[in-house]
Amino acid sequence: MSIRRRLTVLAVGGLLVTGCTSTGGGTGGGTGTTASSTSPTSSTSPTSPTSPSSRASAVERSPALASQRLDWKRCDGAGDAWRCATVRVPLDHAKPDGTTLPVALIRKEATDRKGRIGSLLFNFGGPGASGVDTLPQLSAEYAALDRRYDLVGFDPRGVSRSSGVVCRDDAEQAVAEARIDATPDTPAEEAAYLKDAADFGAGCARRSGAVIPYTTTSATARDMDLIRQVLGDEKLHYFGISYGTQLGGAYAHLFPGRVGRLVLDAVVDPTAGTAGHARHQTVGFQRALDNYLRSTGQEPAAGSARITRLLARLDATPLEVGDRRLTEGLATTGIAVTLYAESGWPLLTQALAAAEGGDGGPLLRLADAYNDRDEQGRYATQSHSQRAISCADSSERPTAAEAKALLPEFRRLSPVFGAFLAWDTAGWCAGWPVEGEARTPAASAPGAAPVLVVGTTGDPATPYEGAERMARELGEGVGILVTNKGEGHGAYGTSACVTRTVDAYLLDGKVPAYGTTCG
Repeated sequence: MSIRRRLTVLAVGGLLVTGCTSTGGGTGGGTGTTASSTSPTSSTSPTSPTSPSSRASAVERSPALASQRLDWKRCDGAGDAWRCATVRVPLDHAKPDGTTLPVALIRKEATDRKGRIGSLLFNFGGPGASGVDTLPQLSAEYAALDRRYDLVGFDPRGVSRSSGVVCRDDAEQAVAEARIDATPDTPAEEAAYLKDAADFGAGCARRSGAVIPYTTTSATARDMDLIRQVLGDEKLHYFGISYGTQLGGAYAHLFPGRVGRLVLDAVVDPTAGTAGHARHQTVGFQRALDNYLRSTGQEPAAGSARITRLLARLDATPLEVGDRRLTEGLATTGIAVTLYAESGWPLLTQALAAAEGGDGGPLLRLADAYNDRDEQGRYATQSHSQRAISCADSSERPTAAEAKALLPEFRRLSPVFGAFLAWDTAGWCAGWPVEGEARTPAASAPGAAPVLVVGTTGDPATPYEGAERMARELGEGVGILVTNKGEGHGAYGTSACVTRTVDAYLLDGKVPAYGTTCG
């Protein structure tokens, strides 16, 4: 249940009635790029990644890449206003003249050409969300910004059309969901859980071994600087949501002098390691669940106990749903997805009542939306990319013993989500075939232009405290904290006050006072 994009939740409104359709960025289709452009291109084999010691990017180190021209073409299924192209980036930024990767772009040009500011690059989180898919779907939310910006989305390296990582086929994914207990209670369940995690990593190495050593956030930040140059912008204007805030912080750290107008919404804590992120989410999801329970007139402790009893029953005896089963893990996922936005709370009420009555279908459909599974049993590969990026970033590899040591604390913090998230610390990168880059990402950006850092007090996935820490890490005068008193994962487009504040900053350059509060 690691950090995810907003789109998952925005799409769940009709699930209890209609089922779900995956909106994740699976491989192939949709950009006008050819199949041959989706793989690394080189006359030599990739080598181990080497992090450049300086803050130089391919813009300085490879004039040929910086001067490449984009061939914008109509996009499949995105609408008449959108155009797609592919930019080539170094597989290893320490070797800018070696192997290259394709990065897929999508663009909608500014409607006010005379008042155009430049390009506004988006990342919707995950990690692993496809910007090529997501930006057209959410473009109405950014119509005011489209007046003076070209709206630009991209599939980061290792995602979807940009040499997307693939680790499992649909059948393997379905078997794992049905058989693996995400909160193992016995030595046999524990061994199966860790073996499944290691098998997942082995599948990534087998299918995407040329790419997974290079899927770090710092490499993608360097890609963004090349994209900035190729698009013709002197500064990077950027809107990052959820994991996209970590990416934005990495860019500001690497290239403080090239920071234009950056917005970070639903902010990842850059000071937290693996256990720290899990602890944050344990607190955040329980906080959101408590707020939901209060809204229905339930006392949070009693309401959580009721849900915990349901999960215990499902752990012992999953509910049959056609030829599938609602397990404890899938039910926990289905509950979590409804907490990403207050609009999902009515779905949670209906789904819990159905499950308590013996119908696991509603919770299973919610879990499918989170897991990017469509009605035909096909899975998108966002979760593959998500794992590859986060495990390439983090050098930590918690053991099962370390995860079990967290259980008492995490269960105390959240009787509903604690065990699930404690075990996730050990399972996520278990046996991963690539060493991670660092324990925590760097985000300090002395000398950068002001960066808006928007935190929502009821955010379950990236709790508010992460925004406070990101603002401090960026540095005095750089990180400008904006507080949204409300619910949900991401504030722009849901809080009128936040939307006005962000628009004034992006469109008119008006920097709000540090600590500006909405709601």
